Amino acid sequence: MSDLWDDFTSKLKNAYEEAEKKRKADFATIKNLPGVLAYLKDLEGEELLLLLDQARKIKKRKNPKFPEINGDFYKTFDLLNNEEKAIIGNVRNFMQSEIAPIVDEYWMKGEFPHHIIETFKALNICGLTYDKSIGGQERSFLLEGMIGQEIARVDVSTCTFFGVHSGLAMNSIYMCGSEEQKKQFLPSMIKMDKIGAFALTEPEVGSAASMGLKTTCKRSGDHWTIRGEKKWIGNATFADYIIVWAKDVDDNQVKGFIVDRTTAGLETEKIEDKMALRIVQNAIIRLKDIKVPEDRRLQNANTFKDTAKVLKATRAGVAWQAVGCARGAYESTLKYTMDRRQFGRPISGFQMTQDLLAQMLSQLTAMQTMVARLSQLQDENQLLDEQASLAKVFCTVGCRTITSMSRELMGANGILISNKVARFLGDAEALYSYEGTKQINSLVVGRAITGQSAFT
Repeated sequence: MSDLWDDFTSKLKNAYEEAEKKRKADFATIKNLPGVLAYLKDLEGEELLLLLDQARKIKKRKNPKFPEINGDFYKTFDLLNNEEKAIIGNVRNFMQSEIAPIVDEYWMKGEFPHHIIETFKALNICGLTYDKSIGGQERSFLLEGMIGQEIARVDVSTCTFFGVHSGLAMNSIYMCGSEEQKKQFLPSMIKMDKIGAFALTEPEVGSAASMGLKTTCKRSGDHWTIRGEKKWIGNATFADYIIVWAKDVDDNQVKGFIVDRTTAGLETEKIEDKMALRIVQNAIIRLKDIKVPEDRRLQNANTFKDTAKVLKATRAGVAWQAVGCARGAYESTLKYTMDRRQFGRPISGFQMTQDLLAQMLSQLTAMQTMVARLSQLQDENQLLDEQASLAKVFCTVGCRTITSMSRELMGANGILISNKVARFLGDAEALYSYEGTKQINSLVVGRAITGQSAFT
């Protein structure tokens, strides 16, 4: 009871003090009124109008009416039909209601919120572009890309989890598996009853994966023995299926395998202390002479060129993720500048602030229009490796630039996780590196435009 009384008296005191401040301010205004009137009486008509106009401008600057925050300045969203727009709306609602309230907590802890998988299933957005015969929906790559943007706009880690599962793992089976394998594995993965991972990168092999894989496989009868180590494998600590890539010791070609995480001899170790994508459960995988049956070998993955088909599609997906990350940073920063007040008015009204915001938006808009065209090329079955690589380079570099400007505009507050931008800034570093570094993708583009390979 005493606590309630203390709270009541404290509120009553605060109300009295506010009323007293207002009374004094009103009295000061009335006291100065004769002087103000004397000044106004000597003004000419035009001078009086100019004074009143300046007063209105000052009032607007102090309490402006803000437009709606929208990072889609050139309206790429309008490229979708109404049904596709409704799907994006569902994804946006999910991200705002299920992910946004918990993302900072899980990002700080470096843990994955496994409970979201059940609610994720209801979105029904895995395998959108696949044939209906295996549970797909035969929808557009443009829709798929915009879904990636929408997820990354709130959290890049969630988008990476989704991209590893629905992009890298599922696409490996869809593009490189036999018809039997597609029918056996993809329906449950489309429903997210089974989760996938993709194991290509190794502790000492990243960019040199095409020729330098140290993980080996050897066939003996109806089984293969796989030996080696993988690193940075997203979802690996809990995925049901891991797509493992290894070099065949007999023909020196890269092969792919669908491996159960519970396979004897397969061990996973979570990578700790990351500065980016902290929610993603990256792991080191140790393959100690594991046995995998021949019917789990991807039947249409016979060289690294087949692996590259998967990477081409997912590089396009990473470009969309970078757009989403940049958009989330831009929109969060724009909102911050409207709320943050200095010198009696929002900082969004300052010239230097608006210049940076315009730079951010121009970069973001260029990225959006590039990936929208990229997805259209995918839908027309015309996408080339170098086009996917160029988008990956341009968008991840742009994402770095935008998130850096976001942090700059927020000043010291930009390093707080609660203001979102610090998380976007860190995650942008991971996007910049995975699915092929800037340098490797630049060489892919360079080879296409010069006709000369600079790879060593």
